[in-house]
Amino acid sequence: MNDARVLVVDDSAAMRALFSDVLEQSRNVTVVGTAANADEARDQIAQLKPNVVTLDVEMPGMSGIEFLAEIMGTKPLPVVMLSSLTQSGTETSLKAYELGAVECFPKPLKATPEQFAKTVSKLGKIVLAAANSNVKDRRMGAAQAARAAVSHPAFVWNGHVVAMATSMGGIDALTQLLAHVPQDGPPMVIILQSEPALVETFINRLAGELPCKVLPAKDGASLTAGTIHVAADPEKHVVFEPGTPPRLRMVAREPVDGARPSATLLFGTLARAGAASVGVVLTGMGVDGAKGLRMMKDAGCRTFVEDPATAVVGEAPAAAIAANAAETVMPLDALGEAIIACCHQG
Repeated sequence: MNDARVLVVDDSAAMRALFSDVLEQSRNVTVVGTAANADEARDQIAQLKPNVVTLDVEMPGMSGIEFLAEIMGTKPLPVVMLSSLTQSGTETSLKAYELGAVECFPKPLKATPEQFAKTVSKLGKIVLAAANSNVKDRRMGAAQAARAAVSHPAFVWNGHVVAMATSMGGIDALTQLLAHVPQDGPPMVIILQSEPALVETFINRLAGELPCKVLPAKDGASLTAGTIHVAADPEKHVVFEPGTPPRLRMVAREPVDGARPSATLLFGTLARAGAASVGVVLTGMGVDGAKGLRMMKDAGCRTFVEDPATAVVGEAPAAAIAANAAETVMPLDALGEAIIACCHQG
């Protein structure tokens, strides 16, 4: 794993100092420089050659979004955007993902000292993962191209439920993969480790773009064809409850392997129920999902893992592969069609 060499770009001197201090306290992370605007940042990138940039969305002159587009259009490198969690902020964050940002990190501007400390403590891990990401191999516009190219042949659901897990890089991956889901596609449960406000905006966008329904995961929700349930509430796990139809249950308990909602817990409930199901681990940090996916594989379920070489962040896929949980490892652009084929009665 490469150490992170970070350039912090923010028009506020106080925020530059704050985030620099936080990052300098993180293992394997070094702040190589700071910049107040795009002009300074452009010079610093050329001179200091950072392998990751934190970039404020709102800056005088050229905005963070405009500078992100310039970076990704010239010499791409991993960028972590810093933005607010207002409605406009979450829309801007989605735009940043489309342009190629590795992650969008919320500025905890109105947090209590305890909340602030908890939030910013994540930044070092995110920046280190970003420094080791596959951002340079991403194809600009891949999500839009995927949506335009996908056709939806006749689909007859065979009863399989799909459960997916993703975190860092997941919004980009899901945008591409879910383009393959037809209107009457298999019920899906997706654990997306991201900021709930951003996930809500993402759900609303998907609901307007996909032919099927896309909803936030709710306790008691029926798993029926044509519906995708996205779980991101950091206070609740989501588990599978067998029945006719099967349902989701939201439960409050301690994190599993540091994650809540936990993919391992969701996958494990599908395995123990003997449910006809497909488990999928996509791009992300950490090891959540690896143990549960292995349980699904051992129970005879179909299990897929995104090839770490195509994942924005390969930690979670690599952990699943190391746990011998993957029946099939394949690149992101092949996964959507393969998952739908597993759930088609034909």
